[in-house]
Amino acid sequence: MSTIAGLVDSFSEFKEFKNIDRVTLMRVLEDVFRNVLRKKYGSDENFDIIINTEKGDFEIYRNRLIVDDCEVEDTNLQIGITEAKKLEDDYEIGEEATEILSIEDFGRRAILAARQTLMSRVLELEKGEIYKKYQNRIGEIVSGEVYQIWKKEMMLLDDEGNELILPRAEMIPSDFFKKGEVTRAVITDVRIDDGTPKIVLSRTSPVFLERLFELEVPEILDGLITIKKVVREPGERAKVAVESYDERIDPVGACVGMKGARIHGIVRELRNENIDVINFTTNTTLFIQRSLSPAKISNIKLEGNKAIVTMPADQVSLAIGKGGYNIKLAGRLTGYEIEIYREAGANEEVDVDLDEFLDEIDEWIIDEFKSIGLDSAKAVLDTDTEDLIKRTDLEEETIIEVKKILAAEFE
Repeated sequence: MSTIAGLVDSFSEFKEFKNIDRVTLMRVLEDVFRNVLRKKYGSDENFDIIINTEKGDFEIYRNRLIVDDCEVEDTNLQIGITEAKKLEDDYEIGEEATEILSIEDFGRRAILAARQTLMSRVLELEKGEIYKKYQNRIGEIVSGEVYQIWKKEMMLLDDEGNELILPRAEMIPSDFFKKGEVTRAVITDVRIDDGTPKIVLSRTSPVFLERLFELEVPEILDGLITIKKVVREPGERAKVAVESYDERIDPVGACVGMKGARIHGIVRELRNENIDVINFTTNTTLFIQRSLSPAKISNIKLEGNKAIVTMPADQVSLAIGKGGYNIKLAGRLTGYEIEIYREAGANEEVDVDLDEFLDEIDEWIIDEFKSIGLDSAKAVLDTDTEDLIKRTDLEEETIIEVKKILAAEFE
């Protein structure tokens, strides 16, 4: 029986590092050995398998009806009186004889097959448990230690040694990790891939930012503040609309914290992503105005799903933001396509910052003009094309095309 106990112990140790409890493991063990019994004896109905979940061992009892030696027809179900008395001296015909089977009774080949089957069942069960566990955790933040880094993805291990996958596309552009480093991400997908559970993480998902706010702002977790919507350009900028039904609570102030204490930790986690926290309102015009902050707006006109916004010329670059992220995120947050128009004062000559053309002109081309001190549309238009060819590394065709785009802005 020590061999059996050792076999059970080996799998008990195996389960300590996985997700299977001892009771489940023992149940699988019983199923495996009942299968061995059926193969050897044709039936397992007259066998009792007693499993000790505390000690981690089990015993197999075979029960047979005692009959006269000449009346034995089925050796699996019946035993002759002479053989029965070898087990217990006081056995009599008509009683049930019980004997303990030894592991050796099954034969070496059967035991090896049982061990392989048990290992296969345990691994299969363990994969199912991992899948169920993480399937219920989609949308939660998990921490993992970086274990392996490849070109398109990175593998992390959780505190139980389960493999988590963080694709490169789900990393913030400025993310850089070393093996052994611990990082956080949100679980976005759990699926079975070639029989193995695949747990996919993301650091770019808006849900990740939402969960970080829940960790940093107790009022959100308590339900006093609600996050209405989150939009992100990972690593660059994000906008979070919040609302509180308690008039005594300032949702924006609570999320930012005293001197920015609460939001600073989130910003660091997201590689210095600029986060705008906005007070949500059902007043669409006001919500659009808040979403374009810090720009000051003169007028907003709604036409279907389009918002036509007028503002002073010196506010346009603020509304558009670096790389155009501010206006893009404002549009996604509010659900409106935002168009900006400049208004000029009576004696004000309108000019446009070159950064406002990033959606039409490549950034490296704009940087060429900036390198020679030209940072506005009129500054470029007022400079002779031949002079621009000499002073920059741009082709004549490129300069002519840029001037067309800039000139169209003033037509």
